[in-house]
Amino acid sequence: MSSPLQILGAVSILVPFTLVQFKLVQPESLAYLLPNLGGSALLAGVAFDGGDWGFLLLEACWAIVTVGGLLKRVRARTQHAETGVATR
Repeated sequence: MSSPLQILGAVSILVPFTLVQFKLVQPESLAYLLPNLGGSALLAGVAFDGGDWGFLLLEACWAIVTVGGLLKRVRARTQHAETGVATR
């Protein structure tokens, strides 16, 4: 069962990354951030289950950084709603 989950997690990260490289989506977009979070969290779980600590460190950090990007996006929208100042 681990291999299909690994493939799903990897594809969830690689497809949005490729789309960003071809400038089809922005790295701040939900189309990039949400699949990255899902894929990295899934891969972190697989790594934890398999005791693959280096891979767990990589994917857990990837997930944490992605959560940071989501929080930044939420803060920008909240600030925009409160001040009426346009944000990117």
